Amino acid sequence: LQLRESGGGLVQPGESLTLSCVASEFAMENYALGWFRQAPGKEREGVSCITSSGGIGNFADAVKGRFTISRDNAKNTVYLQMNSLKPEDTAIYYCAADRPGDYCSGSQRFYSYWGQGTQVTVSS
Repeated sequence: LQLRESGGGLVQPGESLTLSCVASEFAMENYALGWFRQAPGKEREGVSCITSSGGIGNFADAVKGRFTISRDNAKNTVYLQMNSLKPEDTAIYYCAADRPGDYCSGSQRFYSYWGQGTQVTVSS
């Protein structure tokens, strides 16, 4: 089971990015999906998650109201729309997946499958 993130890059404060995570070798529709991030010198933290039925959990207070998770099962893809980016959003962003999909978590221990991460850098 593989997950691959894309969409990271270097942006200026206030700009937007959309991260994508595509699953291969398994159908994502029955899995809970999560986005995590790890800033330099900090522990990995849960950002947001989404259940198989579209229920959403948001865990990082610093991004509430700015980041939105969504999924497209037909494309086997989960997204993280990030608006009004700030320098403190600079981190490696990871997607994660596990079953059952009827609930999700902001804890790393919940997820068995991880992508390799994509770097997001917010700087002027």
